[in-house]
Amino acid sequence: MTPTPSVGALLRTWRERRGISQLELAGRADSSSRHISFIETGRSRPSKEMVLRLADHLDVPVRERNALLLAAGYAPHYAQTPLDDPSMGTLREGLERLLTGYEPYPALIVDAVYDVVAANRGIAMLLDGLPEHLLLPPLNAMRITLHPQGLAPRIRNLGEWRGHLLAQMERQIALSRSEPLRALYEEVSGYPVDTGPRLAGSRAGSGAGEGEGAAYIALPLLIEHDGHLLSFVSSIATFNTPMDVTVAELAVETLLPADAATAKYLHSLGP
Repeated sequence: MTPTPSVGALLRTWRERRGISQLELAGRADSSSRHISFIETGRSRPSKEMVLRLADHLDVPVRERNALLLAAGYAPHYAQTPLDDPSMGTLREGLERLLTGYEPYPALIVDAVYDVVAANRGIAMLLDGLPEHLLLPPLNAMRITLHPQGLAPRIRNLGEWRGHLLAQMERQIALSRSEPLRALYEEVSGYPVDTGPRLAGSRAGSGAGEGEGAAYIALPLLIEHDGHLLSFVSSIATFNTPMDVTVAELAVETLLPADAATAKYLHSLGP
């Protein structure tokens, strides 16, 4: 059985991941490099307040801050409340209003491993016609996007978009060291990929900025729907200074039309 790492060893690991020296961390945390050294080697037991202060300056994810506290002999500081808990009712209502208000443009909310917590009708439109086995809960955004029976065959710039998504996951794994996220990455990165020319016969609108040669403000998602080529740019929002693990791991992703033709087409679909 592998022994549980000490709080000092965990803090040292997080410090090294961030590329910060003991002296630099001490300055940020209003401490001394000697004290930081003593904590990391186990010669000094940090207070609960010091653990939280160091975790904050090391940008440790909220879930892992609880792990640091447990390793130091303290109770977790951050709750982990299920999203369907009655106390989360106001949050759920706000998120649902946000998604509905974004229609007809696609928007969804995912958790730390990209399982879809909620989605609007714009997302349902993009998923129309996918095989049932990919739509069974828990619906996973990465899996359904990159799976060869999912959205992948409909994405014209699959090579670029796949590279963007995998790089995004790699950054998150480096930040959180999440084993479930790593397992998902290994799965989706192993899917067979066909990045050759596709959808050559698609009907697209005539708006400015349309097509693969257009000038975009960010890497677009170019995807077919019902014979039309749609283009989106993606933005992701998270909660500021969350005090709950569940809330800390939620992300709201919105797909904004990247050209006038896409916006016109989505509005033409009606309610």
